[in-house]
Amino acid sequence: MTKSPIIRAACAFIRQWAINHWADVIWMAVIGAASFGLDRAPIPTKRTFPITFDTASGDVVYPDMAYPERGWLLPSWLAGFLALGIPLTVYSAAQVRMRSVWDADAAIMGTLWAVLLATFFQVVTKILVGGLRPYFLDVCRPDVSSISSAAGDGLNGVGFNRIMYTVDVCTQSDPRLLRNAMTSFPSGHSAAGFAGYGFLHLWLNARLKVWADYRPALWKLLAVMMPLFIAFLNACLLSVDAAHHWYDIVVGSIIGVVMALAAYRATHAALWDSRYNHLCLRAREAFIYNADADVDYSGRTLTGKVGWGDDRTWVTDGRVVGVGGNFSSSNLGGSLGQQGDGATSFLREKGI
Repeated sequence: MTKSPIIRAACAFIRQWAINHWADVIWMAVIGAASFGLDRAPIPTKRTFPITFDTASGDVVYPDMAYPERGWLLPSWLAGFLALGIPLTVYSAAQVRMRSVWDADAAIMGTLWAVLLATFFQVVTKILVGGLRPYFLDVCRPDVSSISSAAGDGLNGVGFNRIMYTVDVCTQSDPRLLRNAMTSFPSGHSAAGFAGYGFLHLWLNARLKVWADYRPALWKLLAVMMPLFIAFLNACLLSVDAAHHWYDIVVGSIIGVVMALAAYRATHAALWDSRYNHLCLRAREAFIYNADADVDYSGRTLTGKVGWGDDRTWVTDGRVVGVGGNFSSSNLGGSLGQQGDGATSFLREKGI
């Protein structure tokens, strides 16, 4: 029974995708498993914190860590889900116009890389450095009467005026809650948010050509800036519910931004250069910058203004040049048009 062209094209794509990404998938699984394991590992260091007292009442007074534990306005699982779900939804919807499986592949894999790496780096930092959340004392519930005789490693009742103590004086019976209250630095919400939404910002800028060779419509500028605004709000909410200190949020945001920039450049030919930043890179094949004066790199964009996108012809002979080889896009309607000689040979062998 002869397979339909769509089934043959899908099989060709799956095979080429597996060739391109099998090693990446293994590494993603390793990094993800390491992040998951470290997030549940015991904290190897012991941090001291001050406890002062009102001499009249005997109450603990240290407002920087005495906020009430009220739960997070945006739970961790939901923040991570949105940081991935919103960008992936945008990429999928954009393919109604772009119709390029390889563009979607680069966008999805790049976003996964950014969020995964941001998560890994912030989790490692939380374990090795950590920090006490603004509501730490509310969770710790230090026993004032037993502080002077607290057991431990000699770090209780030390320092100036002997006001520094460790978790040995905490009466919290739930180790999970206590551990979470000791992992404030850096903010995982901010890291994941700026990684996912930051990548989406770069992707939208490249496809809408907001900072290119023409003045864009206002709605395009709004669309490009909106992911950064969402990431900003996601981070700022952490100060409302007192889940993090300001420096936790800033450092987490920096981690996310760096990972977004790194992942986008690893999957695309440029970050800001409008001539190339919409073009996807391929493993084991070099991208040819300025390959020929007659080569046009303008395809695969959402905008059609001033010749960008499908309204502009890439090259005069109908070939796509610049991502490792030439391939006629007519076979699969352009969906495999940037994959080079490897995909071309395979498809020709199968008669597609």
